[in-house]
Amino acid sequence: MSRLQSRFAELKEQNRAALVTFVTAGDPHYDASLAILKGLPAAGADVIELGMPFTDPMADGPAIQLANIRALEGKQNLAKTLQMVREFRQGEQGTPLVLMGYFNPIHKYGVARFIADAKEAGVDGLIVVDLPPEHNADLCDPAQAAGLDFIRLTTPTTDDARLPKVLGGSSGFVYYVSVAGVTGAGSATVEHVEQAVARLRRHTDLPISIGFGIRTPEHAATIARLADGVVVGSALIERIAAAETDQQAVDGVLGLCRQLAEGVRGARC
Repeated sequence: MSRLQSRFAELKEQNRAALVTFVTAGDPHYDASLAILKGLPAAGADVIELGMPFTDPMADGPAIQLANIRALEGKQNLAKTLQMVREFRQGEQGTPLVLMGYFNPIHKYGVARFIADAKEAGVDGLIVVDLPPEHNADLCDPAQAAGLDFIRLTTPTTDDARLPKVLGGSSGFVYYVSVAGVTGAGSATVEHVEQAVARLRRHTDLPISIGFGIRTPEHAATIARLADGVVVGSALIERIAAAETDQQAVDGVLGLCRQLAEGVRGARC
């Protein structure tokens, strides 16, 4: 079993959802970002999504756009992001780590080289926002052949005719984008999430994680009662943006992570 399969199976046995946290690699700069990354498992993150900085993050709202800018100004690139994963893996073997971003940096790096280096570094899966299933041969197929999960995004506009094609090449978990919009946008209603999860379960046995717009422990707990995973990104990144020092950034992200983890872990009690 992959780390992702093992983690979701373990949490299913515990009857609780996963807290999936997103941060951008290199934000606010390499050392502070690495400190945040290393601290997330102990703060309660069950799965980590690590953003690959890119100049044109089209699915991301202002908070993550600014995180990309901060990271790029600090000279973060894909090679440094993979190095960050290697350093994370020196002390943490259990927590699944997924790289999330866009195809352009991977294409520039070289697909075959990227897959080999990601696997060697300790990456477990990929979320590539702008690569639809029609382009599976470009990355999804070779990545999965190498043992990397390929996680698909589904949205409120992904209809029942489209879903089987989107989910056909998915592995690890399904990431349901709960609102039609960018990251950090408004949140979906409980009724909408209930209906979306029920519809997705008719099409897949993979764990379903819900993201976009989840900001508080209370909201995370609500989603954790309905889905297999709760994804939080913008709210964590805003703690970095508001920090005046590196230590404030680290403490802010990890402090909120602990609060979110408490909400998720107590959701089904």
